[in-house]
Amino acid sequence: MTTILIVLLYFALLFAISRWTGRRATNQTFYRADRQSPWYMVAIGMVGASISGITFVSVPGMVNSIGMTYLQTCMGFIVGYVVIAFMLLPLYYRLNLTTIYSYLGQRIGKRAYKTGASFFLLSKMTGAAVRFYVVCWILMECSGLEINFFVVVTAMTALIWLYTRQGGIKTLVWTDVLQTICLFGTLLLIIYKVMGDLGMTMGDAVVTIKNSELSRVFVLDDWFSKQYFWKQFLSGAFIAIVMTGLDQDMMQKNLTCRSLRDAQKDMCTYGVAFLPANLLFLSLGILLTLWYQQQGLALPAKGDELLPVYVNQISHLSPLTIHLFVLGMSAAAFSSADSALTALTTSYCVDICERPDDEQLRRRVHLGMAAVFVVFILLFRVLNSTSVIDAIYILCSYTYGPLLGLFAFGMLTNRPTNDRLVPYICVASPIICYLLDMIVGQLTGYRFGYELLMLNGVLTFLGLWLFKR
Repeated sequence: MTTILIVLLYFALLFAISRWTGRRATNQTFYRADRQSPWYMVAIGMVGASISGITFVSVPGMVNSIGMTYLQTCMGFIVGYVVIAFMLLPLYYRLNLTTIYSYLGQRIGKRAYKTGASFFLLSKMTGAAVRFYVVCWILMECSGLEINFFVVVTAMTALIWLYTRQGGIKTLVWTDVLQTICLFGTLLLIIYKVMGDLGMTMGDAVVTIKNSELSRVFVLDDWFSKQYFWKQFLSGAFIAIVMTGLDQDMMQKNLTCRSLRDAQKDMCTYGVAFLPANLLFLSLGILLTLWYQQQGLALPAKGDELLPVYVNQISHLSPLTIHLFVLGMSAAAFSSADSALTALTTSYCVDICERPDDEQLRRRVHLGMAAVFVVFILLFRVLNSTSVIDAIYILCSYTYGPLLGLFAFGMLTNRPTNDRLVPYICVASPIICYLLDMIVGQLTGYRFGYELLMLNGVLTFLGLWLFKR
């Protein structure tokens, strides 16, 4: 019962912010927050919005398989965010874009525009629904609530729809700040609790983490490894460019800043903050591993279970811990789901329907997207297969490659291309990447990692280059 009360109080705060930001809201408020967002608020909120509920449980579990090598990717993120700040944002602000895919229509053609928007809609709806499904499942398991899954998902989605339906992106700029504070406040308190269980002071914990064999960051001696530094670093840069700079969901908040200079400050601040944020999650993973060893318990078979199992193990001793966990997971889940729902509505109204001023259409689409979101989540519940969910995540990662190729071709060349063939090129590129990964793996044993994103983008770029108009 206490868990439900905490979640309801949390939503009460979100609704209060929604009421404040939604006054006299128009479509421009919903889509662009009237271009009046303080850059530092956007930066704080973006950190929390980038960390989904799955990240909250997955990153600590990484340390037992790959140590802290994920930080190599985070270092690459910083380079990617600098590229976004000084290459993509000037373009978006100069063209005064509401959605970033309209650039493709101006530079390449209408079919390229629709293709880019369609790839975004497919990948964002699928990825956001999977993340939300997994979080709902974890919350129900850890809280011990005997509530029908359909009721939980429908109620939570309805609440997200309610507090975003009026103010849209203007509401999210401010609610994301609250959710970032809740997320990292929860993370720090859980770290403090684990340190206490281990009998450590802050200084002891820092020394222990530094000396742990799990704290290895750099892999410089095995280029076949997926954790090889340059693979991770370069992939991190491209992942940031594609999954932030070419993603309407992530860029929509940045386009609400008052000026280009403010947006650049926001992006660079957010990019640098991502490294210490993930360092905290990985440090928690090392401390949790030590706790399992101290208790004589076997580590969970799956890394994602490292934190949830710990919470369940001590829930009878420390109810506060499970309440904190639920609050942190809720903050992480809603900060990603609410922005996804708003971005999907924006892209469909502006890119697909091309009716940015139709307020009635926007309201209907927003409600419809919430309903489709629930359907997708329930579909994953029916499938109930981890392998299927993994396959869907892989599919989502493939869909960003064509976006990279489209934007790179548009920005780096003045060459025209055959707009009628763009949809076929963008579909063929991920298929070729998948086949190459299978063939190379069977022949050499080498498996592609994040570098498939770059290969996918290169193939799309070459296809656009070859089929000249």
